[in-house]
Amino acid sequence: QVQLVESGGGLVQAGGSLRLSCAASGRTFSSYAMGWLRRTPGKEREFVAAIHSSGLDTVYSDSVKGRFTISRDNAKNTVYLQMNSLKPEDTAVYYCAAKGGTYSSISYYRSIPAYDYWGQGTQVTVSS
Repeated sequence: QVQLVESGGGLVQAGGSLRLSCAASGRTFSSYAMGWLRRTPGKEREFVAAIHSSGLDTVYSDSVKGRFTISRDNAKNTVYLQMNSLKPEDTAVYYCAAKGGTYSSISYYRSIPAYDYWGQGTQVTVSS
């Protein structure tokens, strides 16, 4: 069993910044690819960002590229999402997710079904 716990969500004004954290259980965190995904009311879950187990390869959705940065600290079993220049349309519940197994192209992690484990989510609200 793998547990993922997100934290760091909150209310910010447009143009502000927020950093989300995801703490993972287990000793195999360093072998997981990790992703951040989000969901707004009335919409399906949307890919945001992903990072390979190495931490060297990342991919972002077009809507957040240049504003958000995903990173990981394998020694702390934690993945982060630094969100800058936030917009009202970024308002969503943000989920941390993990994928184990063999290596895949980083683009594979844009796919929601790629992930094996999910956190419970943390609310991010951006006011205008």
